[in-house]
Amino acid sequence: MQAPDTVTEALAFLAGEGYTDELRLHENGLEFDAVEGNHPVRAAIVDYTFRFEGPSDPADEAIVLGVRWSDQGQKGVIVSAFGHDADPESAALLTALVQPSGTSSPRR
Repeated sequence: MQAPDTVTEALAFLAGEGYTDELRLHENGLEFDAVEGNHPVRAAIVDYTFRFEGPSDPADEAIVLGVRWSDQGQKGVIVSAFGHDADPESAALLTALVQPSGTSSPRR
């Protein structure tokens, strides 16, 4: 697999792999449309991580994650600002998510 060059390409790739639910970061964990309620970050497995920097401004960073819950079989994506422009709460959740989980993860 060649790494996607854009956020749109990353989302298309992940959709093809079954990561179709939109996940949202919340102070209490993650929320997604397919299942009600907040889900703890520790239960999430990050299978794919794609980081992007703006072509003219390295501070313009975004991250796209392909995330699943093994106990529920749900898969989803998170798209968020990363680095300088991320709010502190989101940055803390993203940092917790992208810690190595012991799984083999294609990362860009």
